[in-house]
Amino acid sequence: MTTILDRTVPRDLATELPARLSLTPKTTLAGLLDGAWWPRSRDLEAELPPLAAALDGVWGRITRVAVNPTRWPVVPRTVAMGGRKIHVGWFTEQDPDKLLLLSYTAGRWDLLVIPPETAPAAAARLMAAAAVPGSVLTAGVLMADEGVIGRGIRDAVRRESTWEDEGGAFLTSSGNPAGRSALPPPGSGS
Repeated sequence: MTTILDRTVPRDLATELPARLSLTPKTTLAGLLDGAWWPRSRDLEAELPPLAAALDGVWGRITRVAVNPTRWPVVPRTVAMGGRKIHVGWFTEQDPDKLLLLSYTAGRWDLLVIPPETAPAAAARLMAAAAVPGSVLTAGVLMADEGVIGRGIRDAVRRESTWEDEGGAFLTSSGNPAGRSALPPPGSGS
């Protein structure tokens, strides 16, 4: 069986670049998510070390990670990171848009995983939404909401483009530009 990894960034570069994270500020408000992570590829072996390195100082040493395999073409049992191993598990019952992180010393965190191919503007909205303290929105709800918002933005851009293409005139219900006569030109015999 051949597995093709959907890489948007080469593996060597992915391991050198810092993780793109947005974390919930430390407050007494506990929410369903502790932030968001925007990996550069769907290669867990390349993406987990920068993530764990970024979180080591903030949350403590990450020892285990759980994912839903529907978003990751290959789920390794362990990922090497600086002389240690991060154990990786997968659960089909887990939200496919969420990553579960565990530390023996500090606890558990849930991150929204933003698909690598997501446009920067959409990723920024998702990262901000996932980092709201006390939010009761799940990873799946945030992704679904962004789908609706993204469609709305694309529709607005399309409408504006149509407006500009027509010289700034909107169409009436009859399909004629407003403010323009629908009568035939004089002398056309109609």
